[in-house]
Amino acid sequence: MIKVSNPFRYSDEHGNVIECDNPIGECVSVIFRGGGNFLSIKGGVRRKSLTIMFDCNGARCEIGDNRFRGKIRLGEGCSVIVSDGVTCTGPCYISTAEGSSVAIGEDCMIASRNEIRSDDGHPIFSVESGRRTNMPRSISIGNHVWLAAGATVLGGSCMGDGSIAGLGSVVKGRFPNNCVLAGVPARIVRTDVAWERPHLTLAKPYVKPDSSSVERSSYWRRTKGEAVPESQSTIRRLFAGLRSAFRTSGANS
Repeated sequence: MIKVSNPFRYSDEHGNVIECDNPIGECVSVIFRGGGNFLSIKGGVRRKSLTIMFDCNGARCEIGDNRFRGKIRLGEGCSVIVSDGVTCTGPCYISTAEGSSVAIGEDCMIASRNEIRSDDGHPIFSVESGRRTNMPRSISIGNHVWLAAGATVLGGSCMGDGSIAGLGSVVKGRFPNNCVLAGVPARIVRTDVAWERPHLTLAKPYVKPDSSSVERSSYWRRTKGEAVPESQSTIRRLFAGLRSAFRTSGANS
C-alpha cells in the first residue's frame, strides 16, 4: 500500500499517476493498493477532508474545481467523475467496483450522510446456480442535482438534470429531469420543479415566497419522460438483449 498526502505531481513504478493544477493541501490523501491508476484534481487548496482509495488496478478518478469532501473508493477498472461546482455540506461516500463507474454532473448540491454506491461491497450468489446476483452497475447523476441529507443513490440509477432526492430517500432506477424523489425506494412525488442554492435563513431576502426572490439558473425546465423503476429497467434490458439476439440470428440465417 502506498499513501500519498498533499498530492501535487506524482508517479511511481507501479504506473500510478496524480496530476493536480496546484498544490491542494494536507486535507487530501490518496491510497494506492494496485497499479495503473490515474487521478486528476482541479482547483486550489482544499480545506475539507478528501480521501481517494484506489483498491485495485486501472482505475481513473477526475475531481473538478469543486468543494467535494468525503471518501471515494475505486475498484478494478472503475471510474469516478465529480464535476465542477459540486458542493458537500458533510462527507459523502462514493464506492465503485468491478468495472463500474459513477459520474456526477456540474453544480450538484450534496448534503450530509450521503452515499453513492455502484456496488454492494460483498458478493451475493444464487444457491441453485452459483451465479452472482448483485453485480455492480454504473450511476449517472446529472447537472444541478440536489441530494438531501441521508439520501442514497444505488447502482444502475440515473438522475436527470435539476432533480432532487429527498431526505433519507433511496434512489434505485432511472428518473427524469426536474422532479422530486422521496421514499424507500424513491419514487417521483412532484414534477416540473426547479431548485436554487440560496439558503432560506442565510441568504436575503429571508422570506422567499416566489421565484422573484432568487436568481434563476438555467435549469428551469419542465419534466420530460417518466421514471423507470429498477425492476422495469431489468425487464427492458432483457427484451433489448433478446431483440438484439433475434436480429443477429436473422442476419446470419
